Amino acid sequence: MESVQEKRKTVLSDISSKIRRVRLQRGLSMDALAKRAGFTKSYVSQIENQRREPTIGTLVTLAHALGVDVFSIIGGEGLPEEEAAPAIVRADERRQVSIPSKGSNVTYESINYKREDRVMDAYILTPQKEFSGKPMAHEGQELLFVLEGTEELVYNGKSYLLEKGDCCYFDSSTPHNGRSRGEKASKILVVFTMKPEK
Repeated sequence: MESVQEKRKTVLSDISSKIRRVRLQRGLSMDALAKRAGFTKSYVSQIENQRREPTIGTLVTLAHALGVDVFSIIGGEGLPEEEAAPAIVRADERRQVSIPSKGSNVTYESINYKREDRVMDAYILTPQKEFSGKPMAHEGQELLFVLEGTEELVYNGKSYLLEKGDCCYFDSSTPHNGRSRGEKASKILVVFTMKPEK
């Protein structure tokens, strides 16, 4: 049976190669992709060459910059297109994104993937009890709504406790991290918004 570390390497290798493949299919240089995403060329290079582990926010930003859904980078699955109708994702249709994190996987459930031209990505997340690693920072804004339990958000070095029903909205380019607090695991709605392309 594949260990967590082996699975982590496999997932990261797959993600890196898909980013490179889609970038080349789009006829984009590494520099052009970096500019679109608001990253440095060095940062994109580190991700493509597996020297840097991308966060979910980074993957969403890169996917938007490439003009694809984040699932085409993570899962490689084709997505249905909906025209002139609301994009409805039923509870049993949620797509899961597993991001390797410190000895385990953090799973995000996408709840709005069917809208292709969306300007935000929404997920249901059950955070780990420990911080996943270094604080993350990515372009755009982010909203957290606590559905269950207690969530600790560390934003720009300061800790905030969020209880069931609490909502927090912030600039996601500022370093932030989160974890579940208390005996019962927290469950949160996370919404990422991206700056539209100029």
